[in-house]
Amino acid sequence: MRSLLARIKSGPIVVADGATGSLLMEHGLEPGAAPESLNLTRAGVLRDVATQYVEAGAEIIHTNTFGASPLKLAGHGLEAQTEEINHAAVLAVRESLETLTPSETPATPSASPATGDIYISGSVGPTGGTLVPYGNTEPDEVREGFERQIASLVAAGVDAITIETMIDLAEAKLAVRAARNVSCSIPIMATMTFDILPRGVYTIMGNDVKTCVAELLDEGANVVGSNCGNGTESMLAIAREFRTVTDAPLLFQPNAGLPRIEDGITVFDETPEQMASQGTAFADLGVAVLGGCCGTTPAHVRAIRSALS
Repeated sequence: MRSLLARIKSGPIVVADGATGSLLMEHGLEPGAAPESLNLTRAGVLRDVATQYVEAGAEIIHTNTFGASPLKLAGHGLEAQTEEINHAAVLAVRESLETLTPSETPATPSASPATGDIYISGSVGPTGGTLVPYGNTEPDEVREGFERQIASLVAAGVDAITIETMIDLAEAKLAVRAARNVSCSIPIMATMTFDILPRGVYTIMGNDVKTCVAELLDEGANVVGSNCGNGTESMLAIAREFRTVTDAPLLFQPNAGLPRIEDGITVFDETPEQMASQGTAFADLGVAVLGGCCGTTPAHVRAIRSALS
C-alpha cells in the first residue's frame, strides 16, 4: 500500500470518515462516559463503526482515541490504561478491514485510480486542560502525554496521525511536536476549530488561519485544515481562507450543520444531500481530504463519495 501522502499527492480528493461518538451512543455508550472506554469492553462496536464507514466509501478511518491522551483519560480514572486503550482502538479498525472482501472496499469514483487502499489514522484531541499562563496545565506535561498516546498509536500500526478539534494553537503545536518526536516519517494531519467573526476567521483563543497554517507546518504537520464548529457552507468559507495563505494539502471535516436540542436530544439538520452538494466546491479548491465531524453518519460519507464521483 502506498503511503497516505503519496495517495494525496496523486489525487483525486481523499474521503475520510464521519462522526464516531454519535454512533457509539447508538450502541449504548452512556452519557458522560469516556467513548474510549469501549475500546476495552466492546471492541465489536468499533469494528462495526469502521465497517460502516468503509462500506460508505471512506478511505481514511479514524481510531476511537480522540480523548485517549493520559491527561484526558485521567478525568475518567483511565490514565494507567493509556497504552492499552490506544492499541485496542487501532486493532479494532484493523480487524474490521481484514474481514472485508475486495468488493466491499470503497466505491472509488470511476475518475480515480481503483486503489482499494484504506488508511487508519490515529485521532488525537485536546487534553481538556488550559495551558499556562491562562490555566494551570504545563506545556511539558501536555507534550509528554501526547507522546505517550501517539507512541502507542504508532506502535499499533496507524498509517497517520490526525490532531483535531484544537482551539489553542499552542496545544496543537505541542501535539504535532510530540508526533514528530515519536516518528520523523509518519504523516501528520492537524486541524483547528474556527469561528467566522466580523473581523475574520479565528479560534476561540484568537489564533488566525495564517498563523495556524505557518506554525503547524513549521512544527512538522504535512496536512492542515479545520474540523468541527461549522456546517458545510461555513467550512467552505474557511477552506477558501486557508487556500489564500497556503498551497499545502488541506483537510476539512464539517459538522452536519450546527447542533440544536430537541426534546433533550442533540440534533444536526444538515442532510447527506446538503453536505454532498458542496463536495465539488471543496475539490475545486484543491482540498486533499474531505470528511465529516459532529452529526455526520455513513450516509453523509456515502453521499460525499457519490458527489465526488
